[in-house]
Amino acid sequence: MTSRRPMVVGNWKLHKTTAEAAQLVRAIKGKLAGARDTEVGVAPVFTALETVGKALEGSNIRLCGQDVHFEDQGAFTGEVSAPLLSDVACSMCIVGHSERRQLFGETDETVRKKLGALLSHELTPIVCIGETLEQREAGKALDVVRGQLDAAYQGVSAEQAAATVIAYEPVWAIGTGRTASPGDAQEVHEAIRARLRETYGAVADGVRLLYGGSVKPNNAADLMAQGDIDGALVGGASLEADSFVAIAEAAG
Repeated sequence: MTSRRPMVVGNWKLHKTTAEAAQLVRAIKGKLAGARDTEVGVAPVFTALETVGKALEGSNIRLCGQDVHFEDQGAFTGEVSAPLLSDVACSMCIVGHSERRQLFGETDETVRKKLGALLSHELTPIVCIGETLEQREAGKALDVVRGQLDAAYQGVSAEQAAATVIAYEPVWAIGTGRTASPGDAQEVHEAIRARLRETYGAVADGVRLLYGGSVKPNNAADLMAQGDIDGALVGGASLEADSFVAIAEAAG
């Protein structure tokens, strides 16, 4: 049996006004008021972070940023830094999401630098890795995720690695309604943990690995029953309180 505490994080992407975000998080907070077994987080748009953070006061739900810049300050128009995330009560942040990689030119190098920035400010990084459909069909899925993992964690110590979370998100399953089978997802999670063990030894056994990619209430339990899947990074299903809560409850 693993002692890793399950984690479910809702990535709201570019959805919800400030008022809508507050309404959603209040509903989630009410429905999960008694939940303690699973660690839960929500990642609203930047403009709603402060409002959502205040709505979360008194709860165990963590506030999460969707992205971060690797510098603390400077001439970086449109960016948000780790100190600014901390300033509005964020304790976690997603880096390297496939949409950032595909649509906005995110590279393994920028993911590495963003990971370092979050660690330096004691924010929990959720590091996303995952292969495209073309890479999977070519039999390269494991090589791709290992390469992304190695690049992101270059220079990261064992102590630092222990403070991170990794989300495996096959690009072909994000927002498509397609989901990796529990067995396929477990195969990749197992390979990720094995790679961490090669690098960090026993620390790897404590690092939480999340699955992301069209996670829904009807598939969450089967996915999270796998030995190396410790929770989920949830996209579309996190935009409705009932579906997100059902996934969080399936993880416990």
